[in-house]
Amino acid sequence: MMGHVPQEREITEAVDLTLGNGRLNPAAVGWTRSPLHRTDGVGHGRVGWGRNKRWEYWAVTFETHVAAVVVSDIGYAAVPSLFVLDRRSGEQISVDAISPLGRGTSLPGTLDRGPARARTKHLAIDIVATPDGTRLRARSKRVDLDVIAHLVPGHDRLGVVVPWSDRLFQYTVKDPARPAVGRVIVDGTAYRTADGTSWATLDHGRGRWPYAVSWNWGSGSGIVGGRTIGLQLGGRWTDGTGSTENAVIVDGWLTKISDDLRWQYSPEDWMSPWRIDGGPVALTFHPEHVRESVTQLGVLASRTHQCFGTWRGRVGEVGVDGLFGWVEDVHQRW
Repeated sequence: MMGHVPQEREITEAVDLTLGNGRLNPAAVGWTRSPLHRTDGVGHGRVGWGRNKRWEYWAVTFETHVAAVVVSDIGYAAVPSLFVLDRRSGEQISVDAISPLGRGTSLPGTLDRGPARARTKHLAIDIVATPDGTRLRARSKRVDLDVIAHLVPGHDRLGVVVPWSDRLFQYTVKDPARPAVGRVIVDGTAYRTADGTSWATLDHGRGRWPYAVSWNWGSGSGIVGGRTIGLQLGGRWTDGTGSTENAVIVDGWLTKISDDLRWQYSPEDWMSPWRIDGGPVALTFHPEHVRESVTQLGVLASRTHQCFGTWRGRVGEVGVDGLFGWVEDVHQRW
């Protein structure tokens, strides 16, 4: 039996995420087709010190590779990272760092209102808005990534505010199906993007989180039946809030899905098919690779299983067979 379908409100005018006292602005709760929330109040002042979380996560899918970069400040530390998967061999490269008190990291208060940058001994990341999209650069000993995530005119971007309470809340922008142009160099060999097969996806976050939380995330981007499809699905972390982060974007037009989704998969066998259904969603995800990541550093602990592969099934009348993307199961203490 499926859960309750919340009545979500579409916001069409700019709004502040927080009030002057740092608590959630009730007028900010809802969803948008473009980034309309001003989030400069998150992470400033003494309200919720250590609980404020700010990040930019970008993933780029090539025919040969997947590359992902993170610039983040989780309140008491910066946690930047670079990940590259060779889709042919399964080889993975991970460069992770933790910098106390956010040292070496800067993030804009509001999306696209400035660059996001991270500098550590072994990693440099720059995420900069450009006139036609966002430029993603990351450099480590073995990897050099330089990609433009193009923002096509009329392309909708899902924004959602998830309210646990007036003190704990999250604003997320999930933005799949951004055409990617550029290259990644791995161990001296360059791999270039190709039209229609290379895509960038953004996960932008600003908020104040509970200490312990779990979530599912599913995403996919590509061309199916001559239409550009962006798939965005989530679960668990939004339960009971009245908000969901579910949507499908077809040729730039976003259809919001307010149904709670049922995620079925086996933690004993991450490579077995995942099934996600509810409302108009009837999908199966077939993994090709699995990424496992475990962090245990005092108060910070996380366990991530992220599978890359292909989607099958439908969202209403929209078929997604062959769409490449990922699903993940995350348990976080931070």
